[in-house]
Amino acid sequence: MNNIKLFNSKEIRTQWDSAKEEWYFSVVDVCNVLSDSQSHDKGAYWRNLKKRLKAEGSEIVSNCYELKLLSADGKRYNTDVLDTKGILRLVQSIPSPNAEPFKIWLAQVGSERIEEIYDPEIAINRALEFYRKKGYTEGWINQRLKTIEMRKELTDEWKDKGAVTNKDYAILTNEMTSAWAGMSTRDYKEHKGLTKENLRDNMTNIELVLNMLAEVTTTTISKTTNPKGMKENIAVARRGGKVAKDARNSFERETGTAVISQLNATNKELLEVNAKKEKE
Repeated sequence: MNNIKLFNSKEIRTQWDSAKEEWYFSVVDVCNVLSDSQSHDKGAYWRNLKKRLKAEGSEIVSNCYELKLLSADGKRYNTDVLDTKGILRLVQSIPSPNAEPFKIWLAQVGSERIEEIYDPEIAINRALEFYRKKGYTEGWINQRLKTIEMRKELTDEWKDKGAVTNKDYAILTNEMTSAWAGMSTRDYKEHKGLTKENLRDNMTNIELVLNMLAEVTTTTISKTTNPKGMKENIAVARRGGKVAKDARNSFERETGTAVISQLNATNKELLEVNAKKEKE
């Protein structure tokens, strides 16, 4: 399931709370959509509105939560969020021609989640449509959807073996990526010219395949060796990455092409091509 929703082609960061069975929406993103703000300071509108609402004694501000959401610099920061009910009240505070369409969109997001719980295939189809709207090719999309499933199995396994925070997942992912790609996740993103973008959404098909091999192998090793604590989980992540590294070396040796590419989603059609041939 994608945690970025699109309203009129504008991104709104979201997070699903499975315990409460409730969506939480980034207030800054919603304000920017409703105000149609063109300011480079994305948080300016919400900061000003927040002061006014607080002075008025509005419950909207007191009902805000803080969740760590991905920011423009690729890092996660505490961000004001509201549940569906809170967002609906926020909408009433912002004069906007988008208000009514947004309310309809909000209701649709909620109903879609309920449907996905009872039929996971719906979630897959919606992810498919999400990538189509972004302009990715069908071949690349099919590969990407497979990686989403494998990633979910890996994070479930890590959770079962004691990883409890986003930082834990980031550390383990970085160790696995470094083992097969020869660079950290941050360096990999910089190599592709990325900031806040999802690295996998900017991989070529062969990069996706090898990353998925690392994840599947790490999951399997973890299940068979039952690591305990971060130190042992890191060792397993490195072993999984090493298998993918061996496959990468074999691929490059047999094809004469480099796997790690600077291609990114600005050229989506090229992502379905294997790796760019490296000059001697």
